[in-house]
Amino acid sequence: MFGYIGVNRGELKVRELERYRAFYCGLCETLRKKYGLSGQLTLTYDMTFLVLLLSSLYELKEKEENKRCLVHPLKKHRQIRTRATRYAADMNLLLTYEHLLDDWMDEHSVTGKAGSLWLRGRVRRIQHRYAHKTEVFRKELAELHTYEQQNSTSLDAASGCFGRLMAELFAYKRDSWEPYLRKLGFFLGKYIYLLDAFDDYAKDEKTGNYNVLRQFEDEQVRQERVREAMMMMIAECAQIIEFLPLLRDEGILKNIVYSGVWTRWNQILYKQKEGERKDGKRSL
Repeated sequence: MFGYIGVNRGELKVRELERYRAFYCGLCETLRKKYGLSGQLTLTYDMTFLVLLLSSLYELKEKEENKRCLVHPLKKHRQIRTRATRYAADMNLLLTYEHLLDDWMDEHSVTGKAGSLWLRGRVRRIQHRYAHKTEVFRKELAELHTYEQQNSTSLDAASGCFGRLMAELFAYKRDSWEPYLRKLGFFLGKYIYLLDAFDDYAKDEKTGNYNVLRQFEDEQVRQERVREAMMMMIAECAQIIEFLPLLRDEGILKNIVYSGVWTRWNQILYKQKEGERKDGKRSL
C-alpha cells in the first residue's frame, strides 16, 4: 500500500531532481547499512517525501557522500542523509513488517507469512524503541480488518484507519509542529488507501478480496468518486504545505503535493486503459 507519493519528474528543475534522487539514495543506503538487503527491498518514494519534509521543517544537518551501490556499480551517486533518514528507515521496516503480518492474518498470504518471518528479527529493536507507534499501527490495521470483515462500504471509515496510521508516522516530535504533521499524514494516508483500492480493483475482483470501491460497479462512477475524494484530501495537504516554513526543498515538496500525486493517478488510469485495450484485442 505504498509508493504513491512521488515527484512529477518532468516539472522539476535539474538540480531539484538530482537532490530528490540523492535523498532517495541516502534512504536506500541507510536501509542497507541498518537492515541489509531485506531493508533495501522495503524502500518507497513515500518515505523519501517524509525525509525531505522533516529535514526541511526542522532544518536538519545533512551528510552528503558519493558512493557506488549494487544498482549503480559503475558510477558513484550522490547520497544525502539526515536524522530523519534514520527515522524513516526504521518506520519503513516497521510498517512493511506490520503490513506483511496483517496480510498473513487477513488473507493467509504466503508472501505475507514469509516476508514477516524474514523481517521479524530485524524489526524487534524498532518495536521496542517505538512501542507506542507499533501499538497505534497494529490498532489501526486491526480496525481496518474489522471493516473488511464487515464488508464496509464507508470510504471515510476504511480510509480513516490508514489515515490515523500515517498521522502517527508523521508525528516526528512532540512539539508545536506535531498537529500539522499529523493532519498532513492523516490526509495523505486516506489518499494512499483510496488510490491503492482503485489501483487494485481489477485484481480484487478476480480474487474476491475486499475492496471498499466494489459498491461502485460503474467504472466512470467509481473513477469520479475516487477523484473527488482525492481532490479534497490533497487540498487539505496543500494548505498545510503552504503554512509550514519549508524554506529548504520547498520546490520539491510542492511538486509532490501539487503534481506528483496526480502523476501517479494518471499512470494508473493509463495502465487500466491499456489493460482494457489488450483484453479487447484478445476477445477479437
